[in-house]
Amino acid sequence: MENKKRYPPFSCQMRIDKALSEAVHLPLNSCSRYIIISDCHRGEGGANDNFLRNQHLYMAALNYYIAHGFTYFELGDGEELWENRHLSRIEESHQDVYCRFETLQKQCRIYRIYGNHNMEMKGMLGEAMILDNCEGGRDICMIHGHQADFFNSVCWKLSRFLVRYFWKPLERFGVSDPTSAARNYKKTLKYEKCLDNWTKEHDCYLAAGHSHRPRLPADGSLYLNAGSCVHPYGITGIEITDMQLTLVKWKMATRPDLSLFVAREVLIGPVGIT
Repeated sequence: MENKKRYPPFSCQMRIDKALSEAVHLPLNSCSRYIIISDCHRGEGGANDNFLRNQHLYMAALNYYIAHGFTYFELGDGEELWENRHLSRIEESHQDVYCRFETLQKQCRIYRIYGNHNMEMKGMLGEAMILDNCEGGRDICMIHGHQADFFNSVCWKLSRFLVRYFWKPLERFGVSDPTSAARNYKKTLKYEKCLDNWTKEHDCYLAAGHSHRPRLPADGSLYLNAGSCVHPYGITGIEITDMQLTLVKWKMATRPDLSLFVAREVLIGPVGIT
């Protein structure tokens, strides 16, 4: 990854470059089996815990990836620490998740970075990862993506204050946070344009989350998005196997006998890594 231009101070591109300058590097080859997940927003198990409605889907997916030899990447906002103050309560409410994480950790098959909603874990988690392509193609850089969002990166403490004391109570009445890239369409377009421009200038893939909008373009664009685990009817992620990218969704489905089961659906791909 090489910087091709000098950015103005405080630009989103400069913040992305800074995050990636301290990235953890991992190999990417035909034997690699990676799953990229983002924005779980695990809470304390109460009414505001948006992760709860998809917890069963997430656990089914996580067990699948553990059993099939995948390494798990979580691209930030794993914990919801803007609406909640205590990490220990989140871990207690979702013990099954963190038990799986311990299993993966012992096998060196889990890498997690922080996002704006769990910025308090900066000392525990990294900020970025880079998959170094060992077979001559482009590298894959990974960040949460809040670096492209001034209000949620530079001004994250103010944003946290507004969410915790203003938007959280209003959420119970269906009022969305307008500062969130996941709930503000204009902010999302601006955010995606920044990330897309960065990939063109550096000629490498950039995978992110933050916007909750899954993306795996097959038109040559290099900006990818894993989506989130708090969609109304499923969770999304990006699988990397055999030097290919596949955007998948885990959801509830019905068999002919009307029994329910958790299904893995391919949304886009596989698309070759070039």
